[in-house]
Amino acid sequence: MDPALIWLLIGLVLIGSEVVSGELFLVMLGGGALAAAAGAALGLTLLPAAGVGGAVAVLLLLAVRPVAKRRLAEHMGTFERHQDRFVGASAEVVQRVDGERGQVRIGREVWSARSMDGVEVLETGATVTILQVTGAAVLVTGRGELPPS
Repeated sequence: MDPALIWLLIGLVLIGSEVVSGELFLVMLGGGALAAAAGAALGLTLLPAAGVGGAVAVLLLLAVRPVAKRRLAEHMGTFERHQDRFVGASAEVVQRVDGERGQVRIGREVWSARSMDGVEVLETGATVTILQVTGAAVLVTGRGELPPS
């Protein structure tokens, strides 16, 4: 297979993978791989093409990425996740909650839960306050504490 095509495929995979990460890191590496593809298409052998790709990737990471992240943050404004609306809300314990596992009902949904301090144990039927959302689990307390602002 032609080295330029290999570099092109690597670049496209990296750029496509950026959709998952969202940190503008993989897209910069993908830009370097595309530069390596261009170098290989112009006749550079493997090592010089890789050198071109590496240099372009470093330049993109150091010069373009910080500016792009800043501009993106300005345009995004305050982005509130769907789950953030649960923080401070009440939930009902449907399966004993401790520092490792448990389940609570938030409205009609059942979520995995853990106690915030890892020590508190909350029995089925207790009302708890959601202090934080971490992925697909909520951290809760039964002490009536309010989440940090």
